[in-house]
Amino acid sequence: MNESPKTSASTIVLLAVIAASAVMAGFYFSLKMERRNQQQSSIPGLFWPNPRQLTAFETLDNKGNNFGLNNLNGKWSFLFFGYTNCPDICPVTLYVLAQVYPSLQSASKDVQVIFVSVDPSRDSTGILDQYVSYFHQDFIGLSGAQQQIDDFTQKMGVVYMLNNNDNQENYLVDHAASIFLIDPKGRMVAKISPPHQIDAISRQFQQIKEFIDAG
Repeated sequence: MNESPKTSASTIVLLAVIAASAVMAGFYFSLKMERRNQQQSSIPGLFWPNPRQLTAFETLDNKGNNFGLNNLNGKWSFLFFGYTNCPDICPVTLYVLAQVYPSLQSASKDVQVIFVSVDPSRDSTGILDQYVSYFHQDFIGLSGAQQQIDDFTQKMGVVYMLNNNDNQENYLVDHAASIFLIDPKGRMVAKISPPHQIDAISRQFQQIKEFIDAG
């Protein structure tokens, strides 16, 4: 039996509506992606759309407790790699982080600042605890066996070098000067490059958090 003209017209209208809806949906999706790309390009240091997903690692914190990937999950973590005998970069960076910490907490209650020692032979748990606590009582210090630190830095893509060829007690360590941001899903989503400024770090974190939360 042939369709009536009325039924055929209704079908055509329905198909037209579906097609128009698909076109509009595609348009809005493209517009959203374009705006997101523009927003992404305006955020310095953002690793997107390919953030580094961290895998399991083992270290010890400044209280002597095991610290691994599960301690990063669910939190925004600011990681800085250095050593307690560092004459300049480390104390300056930790001082700036201590100053900006209240602002970071205002943006998210789940924020932690972590100082990772790449010189564990000199940075014992006790020394590390005194060091990070000097800047802020909430700061976390990580150390452990040299192999544990090497494994963690490799997974983070962080390079350092001990300048101790002569086995001297006082030696310097070449290390990264950037702060690395890990999101609550355990992904390294951004790098905050020096020079580190309080307002700039706060603003950059808010931009990154809003961008990733909106994804």
